[in-house]
Amino acid sequence: MDPVSRILDSETLDSRPHKDSTADLQTQMGDMQITGGGDMLMDDYDVGDEKSDVAEITPDSSTDEPQEVLASDYDAMKARILPPVPDLEIQTETVFTWEIENYRSLTRKERSPKFECGGHPWRILLFPFGNNVDYASLYLEQAHEEEDKPPENWYACVQFTLCMWNKNDPANYICHTANHRFTAEESDWGFTRFNELRKMFAQQWDGTGRAMVENEAVNVTAYVRIYKDPTGVLWHNFINYNSKKETGMVGLRNQGATCYLNSLLQSLYFTNAFRKAIYQIPTENDTERKNSAWALQRLFYLLQTSEEAVSTQELTASFGWETRHIFEQQDVQELSRILMERMEERMKGTEAENALAKMLVGKMKTYISCIHVDYESSRIEDFWDIQLNVSGNKNLDDSFRDYIQVETMDGENKYFAEGHGLQDAKKGVIFESFPQVLHLQLKRFEYDINRDAMMKVNDRYEFPEVFDATPYLSEGADKSEPYLYQLHGVLVHSGDLTAGHYYAFLKPTVNGHFYRFDDDKVTRATLKEALEENFGGDYANMANGHAGVRNPYTRTLSTKRSMSAYMLVYIRKSREKDILLDAEEIETPAHLAKQLNEERAALEKKRKDREEQHLYLPISVVTEDAFKAFQGFDLTNWESDPSAPSTPQTYRVLRASTVADFTKTVAESLRLPAEQIRLWVMVNRQNKTIRPDQPLPDLDININEAHSRYSSRDKPFRFWVETAMSLESGKPPWPNVNPAPGVSPLVLIFIKYFNAEEQTLKGAGHIYMKKSSKVAEMIPAIQQLMGWSPGKDSMSISSASSSGLPPVSNSTTSAPSIQLFEEIKHSMIEPMKPKSTLQQAEIQDGDIVCFQKTLSEKESSAIASTGGYTDTREFYDYLLNRIVIRFIPKVATEHEESTFSLALSRKMSYDQYSAKVGEHLKVDPTHLRFSTVLSNTGKAKQPVRRNQGLTLSQTLMPAIGTYANSNQRPDALFYEVLDMSISELETKRNIRVHWLPEGVVKEEPLEILVPKNGVVEDLISPLQKKVNLSDEAVGKLRFYETHGCKIIKDLHPNSAFATISDFSTLFAELRPEEEDHPDDGDQLIDAFHFDKETSKTHGVPFRFVMKPGELFKDTKERLSKRTGIKGKQFEKLKFAVVQRSTYSRPTYLHDDDDLSMIATHPDDQLGLDHVNRTRLFPGKGDSIFIR
Repeated sequence: MDPVSRILDSETLDSRPHKDSTADLQTQMGDMQITGGGDMLMDDYDVGDEKSDVAEITPDSSTDEPQEVLASDYDAMKARILPPVPDLEIQTETVFTWEIENYRSLTRKERSPKFECGGHPWRILLFPFGNNVDYASLYLEQAHEEEDKPPENWYACVQFTLCMWNKNDPANYICHTANHRFTAEESDWGFTRFNELRKMFAQQWDGTGRAMVENEAVNVTAYVRIYKDPTGVLWHNFINYNSKKETGMVGLRNQGATCYLNSLLQSLYFTNAFRKAIYQIPTENDTERKNSAWALQRLFYLLQTSEEAVSTQELTASFGWETRHIFEQQDVQELSRILMERMEERMKGTEAENALAKMLVGKMKTYISCIHVDYESSRIEDFWDIQLNVSGNKNLDDSFRDYIQVETMDGENKYFAEGHGLQDAKKGVIFESFPQVLHLQLKRFEYDINRDAMMKVNDRYEFPEVFDATPYLSEGADKSEPYLYQLHGVLVHSGDLTAGHYYAFLKPTVNGHFYRFDDDKVTRATLKEALEENFGGDYANMANGHAGVRNPYTRTLSTKRSMSAYMLVYIRKSREKDILLDAEEIETPAHLAKQLNEERAALEKKRKDREEQHLYLPISVVTEDAFKAFQGFDLTNWESDPSAPSTPQTYRVLRASTVADFTKTVAESLRLPAEQIRLWVMVNRQNKTIRPDQPLPDLDININEAHSRYSSRDKPFRFWVETAMSLESGKPPWPNVNPAPGVSPLVLIFIKYFNAEEQTLKGAGHIYMKKSSKVAEMIPAIQQLMGWSPGKDSMSISSASSSGLPPVSNSTTSAPSIQLFEEIKHSMIEPMKPKSTLQQAEIQDGDIVCFQKTLSEKESSAIASTGGYTDTREFYDYLLNRIVIRFIPKVATEHEESTFSLALSRKMSYDQYSAKVGEHLKVDPTHLRFSTVLSNTGKAKQPVRRNQGLTLSQTLMPAIGTYANSNQRPDALFYEVLDMSISELETKRNIRVHWLPEGVVKEEPLEILVPKNGVVEDLISPLQKKVNLSDEAVGKLRFYETHGCKIIKDLHPNSAFATISDFSTLFAELRPEEEDHPDDGDQLIDAFHFDKETSKTHGVPFRFVMKPGELFKDTKERLSKRTGIKGKQFEKLKFAVVQRSTYSRPTYLHDDDDLSMIATHPDDQLGLDHVNRTRLFPGKGDSIFIR
């Protein structure tokens, strides 16, 4: 291929407006992106006339070398400029030449005659004077006309070259090549900057001595090759791509960085036996988001039934993950193991018990076998997956041979066999059985000692489609059934340690194809894409001097593939039908389908309601019963819990329907005739209350007109329903609120009753009074309303029929003395003057009057002693400042009742709300401690200090601008029940002690309360209880103080805490036996851990016994026992003597050294040089977990 063609063939694939058109490269080379110049392709030329940001390609001038092939020699030219795409099957190809005459006389846009290729018409499109550029623009387009449309969903995968050449000098030509998926929507593709106009007519065209367009004539040849599409997505741009329609399967949406989770979930879902086992977990009564089994069942069912990609938000919420976990990449193997553990727990005691173990668990034997005597020590263990080394191995078989490699223990490393002494032995691992589904974790990430960091291993590593595991079984293993495994899944990582992407290739059926599951997109894949392209290693056919392929995630160039398999899933061939069950064999839980169908129906209803929203008007209605059930301001709370009896009922009413129709609807819901109810329009008053204003007079107008006439368009439409208990002559006896002139009008008054004994303030009903009536005249009406018999001082009132009140019950009680208050607004409750008229008191329709019994001094004292309110105004003030607080146990419990809510006053002090919580929990309130709640994480902040001057409101909602106000919930508190009172706690301080139960490899941080002026001895008893130490062991306790991972000093029982720095760390351990019984000459030396440089300390420092005359190889055995570090991990340690100075040089020790002879200075310490594992994954978050 000539240089021009080489450059153009690579560059023309980089199309910015159609970035997905490079799918041919993904088909051949995964996510490879080839770098090149700025040459661009362009389609949609008709739109391009108007657009300035069109895709373009700027070709180089013709070849610098002599042309050996003539443009008129079509076969030779095709071989040179249009080489076949590897691994793709050619369907058909053709060559067509368009002879153009009178070039300067051409119109702005010209089309060639049609030609046929693949059974469809094609033609060349030419913009002879450029498509808004100073270049001739040339395109290939499919030539179906309006009356001859291509078949539905038609497409053609075309590789083509357009070549312009001088008909009199065929050696004078210029060609450009491209690949494109032609569809009815993307019907053309080509080159906006095909050939520069000023050069086309120049006599010295690229040194040939002849112009490209000579005598107004030029030829354009189209070389068109159509390929068969092996996957259905060859060169697809994935615009409007429908995974379900194309593959019958759907993907999973990526929440942020959950592609690793998506690839694992798809793998498990298409392990059909696993899906069946998950469905067998009983979850009918578990509908909480924290149940991971229920959430996983729902996810699987949605994958099975949904038409579009499924979200994993419900599942990750059930795991207990927060937003930050969604954006952290985690280890797939670790996640897989934890998920299996949780599902195993859920399956216990169900029909699915042990289903996962039978499917996924194999057995391996770890052994040490003596060579010269008949002795073997071995143990058999279960495994869920196998981790295989990639580095140093070429393929899967090499890794298995490496895994079971036998180590010979001889010479100084002989094995001590009980009863036989030191013996030469063989040490290794062998498999006893492999599971039906074999999960292989490929160790693509390893620590690079030269770079001092974790790196991705991109070496080529091959794995087969069919794997024989028989050679790796022990001689005694049951081999009656072949251990042949069929590849089912390849989970792939593309990128490097710091940036990358996960996706999976899976084969859902026994005899089916592989599919690529890339988050929300599912596409058909070839066997080569699933296997060979994920082996890693160098790119094939990379030209010398090529800078490499750009990694799409790190944007760096590399000659090695960035995509490689990190997990393989094999299924035993003899059990494939048992694992890859038919869909009919997987029984879906009935409750899942029911729940999701109900949810879908509700969503559909919401969608329909939104579409029809303009046709309807929501109307809220307050009934007499709702008013009587309500405790608070006004007639109701318009935003309360819909299930509460005091909540107004909301109707969705057609705007075109009449008020009479709506009245009938309300009456039916109240089970009354429409004649027995009357609707009062409620209005927003200036004092921010909502009260009934007037009855709706005209029932024949429509709802929309009534809303416009009696309410504001920007305000909700609200009604109060008045009901009549009886009819007179077939009509309700409605009081006349609009009497004749000169007659005192009736006023509708709502009555509330404050019951001091029960501490309630609820609606009692309503009465009608004349405006000329005095306030005191309301008392008999209220007594009648309450069913109390009138006292001797009561005034006469109108009969029930004239007042609109229900008849009074025969069982009455004597009427107590009462006090009256008007509820003007939330913060204004005024006592009423008995001798004033209602008109003087400015009482109008819809006003609220509250009354209470007059209490004796004894009654008031009794109520006040329990924290109750005795005055209506005080109780209103409590309601004004009432807040419902959710109390959550700081230490989680399994009892749901441990979390509860209480209605409290914002003005309460610490002791007052502590008393309320103590009363609810039935504990001493002085032993309660509270903590505020972080709003972003839901975790506890610092405990609330007991300060009588600090109210509940100030605790929950500190002053704006303070740090405490920025991130805490205003409606929740954590609580904990202490072993001591808060007052006593204030005399204590919290000490954190790190307990070391097993050498230095494991530490348990413990919080212990001690007196502020206490000593170390005060730690002993609490520590003994927390870690369950015997009295004998307590005598061996040792406490020591460290800083910067080095020991500062031992702490004696009488050491005061005041002498310990706040920046120090305290450790506690049991003294080793060799310290309690030392030999002559034994000395203690401080030991610490460092990573290459002695200033880079880490880990837990410790004390160690030096024995004089002991070779260091023997010292290392004691060090292994002392630290708890064993096996290969211990073998990686290097040991050195280091002086206490921060920057001292280490003196490394050898096996024949004597530690006591080298560490002779008082400041000498023993250093353990090894990698600090806590810093290897700087971008990795907390360990993965599932709640």
